[in-house]
Amino acid sequence: MTNTIRIAAALVLRPDGKTLLVRKRGTTAFMQPGGKVEPQETPETALIRELSEELGLTAEAKDLTFLGGFQAPAANEPDHTVVADIFRLHVGDTAITAAAEIEEIRWVSPQDPGDITMAPLTEHHVLPFHRQQGTSAM
Repeated sequence: MTNTIRIAAALVLRPDGKTLLVRKRGTTAFMQPGGKVEPQETPETALIRELSEELGLTAEAKDLTFLGGFQAPAANEPDHTVVADIFRLHVGDTAITAAAEIEEIRWVSPQDPGDITMAPLTEHHVLPFHRQQGTSAM
């Protein structure tokens, strides 16, 4: 039996269409920024907290667009499944810096993210979903 990790994460988009991926310290997989939803937290509250802690990014619930719920094998925890509420967040050319457990951030093209290791949730669900939505959802 696998364990479930409930998370909230963001498809953070810049005006040029690139999306932000983050890599946690000591890991190899890039993923959407976000994190675990604590008891008594809504997914929106958890995501806003995580974006602030990990990237110094200030967001409000009204800035988040719910994209859907997805699940995939956890990238960094064997025998775990992540159950994720994914939100879209448009940012300007705001300076975003890695903080807390984030070791590296990278802006990538959702259509052609390049040769990087991605978390299963990002690679098989979030980016394909975004590509499927096309530019009409921008």
